Amino acid sequence: MKNKKAVKGQYGYIKRQQKAVTLRTVLMFGLSLAIFGMGLWSVGTKKNLLTVVAVLGCLPASKSAVSMIMFLRAKGCSEKVKEEVERCGEGLFQLYDMIFTSYEKNYQVSHMAISGRLVCGYTEDVKCDVKACGKHLDALLKQGGCKGVTVKIYDRLEAYCEGLENLGKQGAEPAPEEILVNLLAVAL
Repeated sequence: MKNKKAVKGQYGYIKRQQKAVTLRTVLMFGLSLAIFGMGLWSVGTKKNLLTVVAVLGCLPASKSAVSMIMFLRAKGCSEKVKEEVERCGEGLFQLYDMIFTSYEKNYQVSHMAISGRLVCGYTEDVKCDVKACGKHLDALLKQGGCKGVTVKIYDRLEAYCEGLENLGKQGAEPAPEEILVNLLAVAL
């Protein structure tokens, strides 16, 4: 049975969030519009208390619209990449569909594997600056109290799979909880 709840780090998280946030946004704006329409219908003019309530209802709806735009712009891990990295990264702790934001740029990481204090990631985004993404994640982890973590982001699937296979041959170490908590906390 498939998990219906969107859980950060699971394959398909972005697609489920796109649907959920879009539905939530449409419903919130629809509710505000319905309240405005009720006020207009009942009083015959837009100068009434329900208009104020409808306008205030647009505030959380607008906040939801920002999330909707962010998720609609994001692309999750493709099925082809998922199959390939599952084969290569067997035994490693794996995360999918991660988006990390900075002041300068957003970084979409399709897949991440964690073994001990080593974090590897693969991005399908051709515009992603992998060095800047790695530095950003390293800084975020250090800021979260994770010391001695090595972060490596790849943009070539063959090289990433080779790295995962080498990690698997060395023996996968359990992912420290502090790294997982920090990564999931800063991801979109």
